Amino acid sequence: MLTPLSASGSPAPAPTPRRPPRSLKQEYQEFILQRIEEYKNALTREELLEIGDEAVRELEENAAGQYLLTEVLLLEHVDRIIARRLRLPSFPRWRQKHRALRAAQREPTHWGLDADGPLVAYARRLEPGDLAVVVGTGALPAALFIAAYEAEVFLVDQELHAVEAAESRAITEQLAGRFQALVINFGRWFPDVAPSLVVIDPAALAAARPKDRHALLYDLQARTRAGGVHIVLPRPATREVIPLAPESLEAHYTGWQLTRRRRTRRGAGFVAVKPPRPLDTAANVSD
Repeated sequence: MLTPLSASGSPAPAPTPRRPPRSLKQEYQEFILQRIEEYKNALTREELLEIGDEAVRELEENAAGQYLLTEVLLLEHVDRIIARRLRLPSFPRWRQKHRALRAAQREPTHWGLDADGPLVAYARRLEPGDLAVVVGTGALPAALFIAAYEAEVFLVDQELHAVEAAESRAITEQLAGRFQALVINFGRWFPDVAPSLVVIDPAALAAARPKDRHALLYDLQARTRAGGVHIVLPRPATREVIPLAPESLEAHYTGWQLTRRRRTRRGAGFVAVKPPRPLDTAANVSD
């Protein structure tokens, strides 16, 4: 859930998170497993079998007949051999570098984002475990910036190669544990999620048929939590994308609270806040 803004418009102090972030030990194990799987995927079948034979020899030498060689033991030892070959860091060494990396990733300049943009303010108000949806791989820097704040991120796009590249970048940045990229057909299906924050790259919607664009936006709005936020980014500065002005999407947000950004050559972009439910409004008034 997004934390409320104070009267001055700056983020109010965040309440106690509903769910604690994952431990560094969990993140370290995830990092090790990802590197091992990457290595395995780059091997031929013959090379992988050779490592298996090496694992069998080492286990038989060390076991001295004390335990039965099982498939589970063999697979675990194969992973240990690969970790040894890759010279993967120990937990203390990884932890030191990881903390420095995560601190850098929480700075908008790391991703080439505007430091004074609405995305930065709203991402920092998310609680660990909150869900954000990002539409369009052109907004991948925004998606990874959000993930660096312990939020769960779904990135959706219609292009398979772009989604695969996004997944690879998330792995490289050690953010894959809270990042998922999906290929979907806009307007036809959407994952069953309830986001607190939605970021939309209008370029991703440019090639969609108007009725599919409308269906996607309607579905996103219906799924967004009361008080949730949609940020429509300025269109990217590229000639390869069919132009779609962010302002053209404003008509889809009837009844939402709109805030327009300062206009640039790429358009202004805007922020839309979903109105609270009637029960929420009544509770706030009674307080």
